[in-house]
Amino acid sequence: MRELTDQEEVRRQKLEELRQKGVNPFGGKYDVTSDSKQIKDNFDKYSKEELAESKPEVIIAGRIVSKRRSGKAGFMHILDKYGKIQIYISIDSVGEENYELYKEADLGDIIGIEGFVCRTNTGELTVHATKYIHLVKALRPLPEKYHGLQDTEERYRRRYVDLIVNEDARRIAFTRPKIIRKIQNYLDNLGYVEVETPILGTILGGAAARPFVTHHNTLDIDMYLRIATELPLKRLLVGGMDAVYEIGRLFRNEGMDRSHNPEFTTIELYKAYSDLNGMMQLCEDLFKIVAKDICGTYKFNWKDHEIDLEPNFRKVHMVDLIKEKTGINFFDNMSLEEARKLAAEHQIEIEEHFGYGHIVNAFFEKYCEEDVVEPTFVYGHPIEISPLATKSKDPRWTERFELFIGGSEFANAFTELNDPIDQYERFENQMKERELGNDEANEMDLDFVEALEYGMPPAGGMGIGIDRLIMLLTGADTIREVILFPTMKIKY
Repeated sequence: MRELTDQEEVRRQKLEELRQKGVNPFGGKYDVTSDSKQIKDNFDKYSKEELAESKPEVIIAGRIVSKRRSGKAGFMHILDKYGKIQIYISIDSVGEENYELYKEADLGDIIGIEGFVCRTNTGELTVHATKYIHLVKALRPLPEKYHGLQDTEERYRRRYVDLIVNEDARRIAFTRPKIIRKIQNYLDNLGYVEVETPILGTILGGAAARPFVTHHNTLDIDMYLRIATELPLKRLLVGGMDAVYEIGRLFRNEGMDRSHNPEFTTIELYKAYSDLNGMMQLCEDLFKIVAKDICGTYKFNWKDHEIDLEPNFRKVHMVDLIKEKTGINFFDNMSLEEARKLAAEHQIEIEEHFGYGHIVNAFFEKYCEEDVVEPTFVYGHPIEISPLATKSKDPRWTERFELFIGGSEFANAFTELNDPIDQYERFENQMKERELGNDEANEMDLDFVEALEYGMPPAGGMGIGIDRLIMLLTGADTIREVILFPTMKIKY
């Protein structure tokens, strides 16, 4: 058992004193009728005199975050999910017993207040307490007012404290579900159906990533936590569900940085009889509608960039973007050896499984990706890195795009490959890459090929990183700010 601090010792003494007074230190049900937001929304328009005449009654609850007392009266602020509200309390209005509870209360304690809304002489909207109810005794002190949780690792590790003391953390936490709900409502109104697909699987597919491996005891088989939802969702297109989406967690056994967490949230959606262009339009419309309706603006400051979502998003072929930056034209019919030579000249590391398209993508990642600031659809990805996308007229490229904003990828979309023979060959090529050391390559999914043999309608599909979208719309500079409980190193 760890050693208690002096403050913690005092709080435990107060806990015992509450019990001696017949007060439950950890409370019970308490019926609230209002909150800080409702009080401000409903009564901010009224003058001090109008409130003094009507004395509107409220019952609220929250955590004490500030407190000052002088003699037989005092003020405090309590914090609920919407913010802070001031409380005025006096021995004359609540009685000696209640006032004694207030005197002995600590910052962090949770209390209930019955009273009426008024204004102080300084004009601050306040609840004049007529009854003070102790609900929960906090046994640990809150961080100091002006210092808070200075260690960002501790902020993420102890998110519950971060949400108490950090207004911006609360803003992001409450904005996130609004963004997700808006996406759902938008797609629902377009006729999409939200579905759920398995998190556990026996085959890797739908993305290039290392998996987390677990074991099913009853079946005595290893299973993977899903790295993508693509292949199950496209099976539903075969089954006649012609517009589907899923919002859910994916799990990739990769490094952690400002943009990546091993578990993260995406939306994947698929629309029969659509294509790459349909997905571009849907993606652009979705970003604009969510930004405007949730944030009230198209303009955001993110990663030291001024981002404007209102103009039409740029569309550029990956090869053209590389040519802009390097002067190299990968549309030319150069050989693999010529491409390898160019890579060596530009200090690009070549792995054993690299084909022509891998080299093209490596040039894009080195010279282009970070400089794509304004919203841009980069399309025409090489076939080697796009095993689930339809070929372009030039079979070296595919009908695929990625949306980049501020140097980061936000969306990935295809005209979906629905030719089972071609798909089987693509899986075979992925298996060859695995043999050459690419442990992020897809595995052979014969059941998916069989599904395509029943006939999947032409379709467009897209995945969007929900966490990254929330980062943009809330101004967060790291993914850990928008995930309530990000993955952290174990603290010994």
